[in-house]
Amino acid sequence: MNKKNVLILIIALLNAIGLTIVIPLFPFLISQYVPAEKVAFYLGILISIYAGCKFFMAPIMGALSDYFGRKPILFFSLFATAIGYFTLGIGGALWVLFLGRIIVGISAGDISALYAYVADSTQGRERTKLYGYLGAANGIGYMIGPAIGGLLGIKYLSLPFYIAGVISFITALFIYIFLPETLVEEKREKSITINALNPFFHFKDIFSLKEARKVFILGAFFFIGLLFYQSNISVYLKDIFAWGPTQIGVLFALIGLCDIFSRAILLPKLLIFSEKSIISGGLILMITGFASIVLSGYLGMSNLLWMSIVLITIGEGLFDPSYNNILSHSVSENQQGQLQGVNQSLHASYEIFVPFAAGVLYLYNPLVIYIIVILLMIATLLFFFKNLRAFKLTRSG
Repeated sequence: MNKKNVLILIIALLNAIGLTIVIPLFPFLISQYVPAEKVAFYLGILISIYAGCKFFMAPIMGALSDYFGRKPILFFSLFATAIGYFTLGIGGALWVLFLGRIIVGISAGDISALYAYVADSTQGRERTKLYGYLGAANGIGYMIGPAIGGLLGIKYLSLPFYIAGVISFITALFIYIFLPETLVEEKREKSITINALNPFFHFKDIFSLKEARKVFILGAFFFIGLLFYQSNISVYLKDIFAWGPTQIGVLFALIGLCDIFSRAILLPKLLIFSEKSIISGGLILMITGFASIVLSGYLGMSNLLWMSIVLITIGEGLFDPSYNNILSHSVSENQQGQLQGVNQSLHASYEIFVPFAAGVLYLYNPLVIYIIVILLMIATLLFFFKNLRAFKLTRSG
């Protein structure tokens, strides 16, 4: 692995730690300003504000990286994120929390630029492998960050927000000093217009490309189904099997370990096979895992859950990097940032409406959610095979 790729993985790790270090503390921070019975309501607003800002800003930041280069956008995003976290740490009033969250949401262009950076610097199986490593680095950060935040926040609630700000600031300096630019002048967008500040223009531009549009439809089936599961599994375990925080925590640790294993260890070894085989294999594992969750709930067999979670997490770890690879091959080099920005914006839109829909369906019947997820994963598999010729897939070798 070359120096550029090592640097981008370090940046991804630091970014994930900074992003997640504050997650366990928002309910406690909000409780300083509102009555206990309103904490959940305001927490929902904070989460939605971040997703909404990301929805509008990710395509803009991604497109700007096609014009200015990846490095300036990465630097600006992390520097602005640091300001957002410092604002959250200062607090003092509820509106200050909202301001800090808006700043962090507006600056959420770093993921778009990171994925575009990978597309600039790799090809074929190496790109899939690096997307896998990038996901693993995020997974490690997501395991470390909340643990650090929970420990530091026991005595000083604001301290983890300052730590997150420092991490983001250090990451921005790291980018400025060490990270080389990958998008050379001749491959950049030659001009920029006022449309660059309109997120819907970027949607229209990217969705006008047939191949990109089909990859996004494939991703919509998959990620909506995955988010139904992710937004619901904790409540499902608590209500159906009467699991407590310790058991659920152990399960989430298992998810983290399986995710890192599948992306960083298993996937690189499986790249001797075709991308078609890896994607379809990952989806079949996930369909089997979700079917096992339904069976475990119907029969009341909690032991089946452990196998289910392993299958689902490994399947996701195989599908996701391969999906990002075929997505990145659906546009030209000078549209990678715009493409990744639209991709992150779509993910933000799913994060706004899917948890709400999952909550409504859960009230009807918890198992219905997982039956819907199975159908969505089957739809993903069928759509993938129906449109094989539209996707630029890496062959075995």
